[in-house]
Amino acid sequence: MEAKVRREMSEVRAGFARRYRWLIGLGGGALVVLAGLAVAAEVALHRVQPFLRARIVEGLHEHFHARVELDDFHVSLVHGLSAVGTGLRIWPPAQVGGVEAPATPGGGEPLIRLAEFRFRAPLHFRRGVPIHITQVLLTGLEIHVPPRTHFHPPGAPEANEKPATAPIEPARPNAGGAGDASGAASSQNASTDSAQSNSLTGPIKFIVDKIVCTGATLVLETDKPDKLPLEFAIARVTMANVTAGEAMNFDAELTNPKPVGTIYSTGSFGPWVVEDPGESPVNGKYTFKDADLGTFKGIAGILNSTGAYEGTLRNMTVDGDTDTPDFRLTHFGNTMPLHTHFHARVDGTNGDTWLEPVDATLGRSHFTAKGQVVRVGERIEGVLREQGRDVALHIDVDRARIEDFLHLASGTPTQLLTGDVRVRAALHVPPGTAPVIERMTLAGTFHLDQARFASPQIQDRIEELSLRGQGRLKELKTADSSTVRSEMDGTFSMGGGVVKLPTLVYKVPGADIDLTGAYGVTGGTLDFTGTAKLEATVSKIVGGWKGMLLKPADRFFKKDGAGTEVPIYVAGTREEPKFGLDFKRFKTTSPETPGQK
Repeated sequence: MEAKVRREMSEVRAGFARRYRWLIGLGGGALVVLAGLAVAAEVALHRVQPFLRARIVEGLHEHFHARVELDDFHVSLVHGLSAVGTGLRIWPPAQVGGVEAPATPGGGEPLIRLAEFRFRAPLHFRRGVPIHITQVLLTGLEIHVPPRTHFHPPGAPEANEKPATAPIEPARPNAGGAGDASGAASSQNASTDSAQSNSLTGPIKFIVDKIVCTGATLVLETDKPDKLPLEFAIARVTMANVTAGEAMNFDAELTNPKPVGTIYSTGSFGPWVVEDPGESPVNGKYTFKDADLGTFKGIAGILNSTGAYEGTLRNMTVDGDTDTPDFRLTHFGNTMPLHTHFHARVDGTNGDTWLEPVDATLGRSHFTAKGQVVRVGERIEGVLREQGRDVALHIDVDRARIEDFLHLASGTPTQLLTGDVRVRAALHVPPGTAPVIERMTLAGTFHLDQARFASPQIQDRIEELSLRGQGRLKELKTADSSTVRSEMDGTFSMGGGVVKLPTLVYKVPGADIDLTGAYGVTGGTLDFTGTAKLEATVSKIVGGWKGMLLKPADRFFKKDGAGTEVPIYVAGTREEPKFGLDFKRFKTTSPETPGQK
């Protein structure tokens, strides 16, 4: 029975094979055809790769007027047409507007270096219709923009026409086997590539929706021997609306080294100026978040900033705002809210910045500043290294409270005095490793009005000085010392943490005090000497029977129209000041002769 079943099954299979022999043959033939097509596609890809590579190189050469090299280029048909290129290098233009650029020994630094680029394209292609590419991925992009003198040598005539920004039009390939489009490195491979391209006439154009780049670096070179180039580390940048000869929209993320933080920026770049890339226009908005000012030794706080910029890669203007709610000098620790609005010009070749001006508010105090922030380099063993920034500003404090500045420059919650202050000064902070408070110098003039000392003991002494100076001894026990306001004028200079006051005039009703001396910012030490001029005579200042006894001595203290003039000193510290008569200087006092004022 079992043998009979096997026999019947064998007859069925044999019949099927006879009836559908044509189908088996067709399938086998299809497999052979597919295998052949795969082999043909692979051969075609190998033949078209040099052509595409040469077209890319020659197109870039024609657009940049420069030497171009592309180390490798591969095309694959997996999931559509995909291409990968590595080792792309483009040098600065060798000739611009009929002006020969100076040759750089050894070929010089390439204008553009690109480690790798990738893109996908549709398999179908119609002659005369641009190839649409959704996205191009770039990795390891470096752009080194030469100084302006590379493109405009001294003495060369300036071009009157606007720099050309024509779209890339690939020319007939003549690139060498190494991808060199300089025109001086032609080889047999270039001839082969050119011969292959003759069968595909007409320029190839591309439309790119988006370019995504990671790990990019932009370096703007300078022709000043003592200046460092300006470098931007771009973690990520996405460019949209990519069309040759037109501006591109971008979205970028940059890493700022000092102060440490991340900058997010959106805007428009281009069109790329072939003849001088440094003149390519750029504009946009930025957000700078959580920047740590502790990077600068001597100050601290977390800064946030927003703003907008426009101009070219070499020169741009920036308008923005900063907010630092916890700004402080690290030596003292007291924090103050600091807000600024600024307008600045930036030299893109070296990072030098001109502030025109900065409008700032520290606590309740308003001031403006104008000046420049310059990057400083120093040659160490023949290598130019960055030393920091040199800050030079003119400061105008027009609406301010003295207690705001004293709070910032002290470690105590209570300040020495309060009042309205106006200051005009020049600030200079050279680069260095010492804290800012030790490096900075400040010189100028100030006026303090409606001043009142926070210490009741000091304020009581000021009130007593005022009343005695006016001879109003009967009011000593009843007057309210808090109502006495004083006025102060002077010139000052600050350096090395010490404030020197060559002239200091302190006025209260009934008394003028002229002082000269120094104040230690760090320790709060006081060291002043001067004279006190009071309206009343010494006998009226003392009063009572003691004053009667001192009446003959009045003429010894009268001088220059003052009822009494005595030498004084101020010593001690900010927290515990000491006032007194300088008896050593009494020896130089001569009596006023009768009739002398």
